Amino acid sequence: MGFFAFLILGLIAGAIAKAILPGRQGGGILVTLLLGVVGAFLGGWLGSLIFGTGLQEFFSLQTWLLAIGGAIIVLLIYGMVTNRRSVR
Repeated sequence: MGFFAFLILGLIAGAIAKAILPGRQGGGILVTLLLGVVGAFLGGWLGSLIFGTGLQEFFSLQTWLLAIGGAIIVLLIYGMVTNRRSVR
């Protein structure tokens, strides 16, 4: 998968993860892109560790599920960090 395809995958996975998670997450399109790309990378890494397979082709269902799952994890961590900052 190329660099731009990975960016598009991260952007879409981040947007889907934001839609799946309840509540309101902060951040705009740039934060969504960044968290989605980090989430896609994390999902691919965890998929290769746990299932023995990582991110494959752009149109693979496995790739999308791993990327969205990783983006959800990253968004949850981001939400915990930003909520902790706003309390202080």
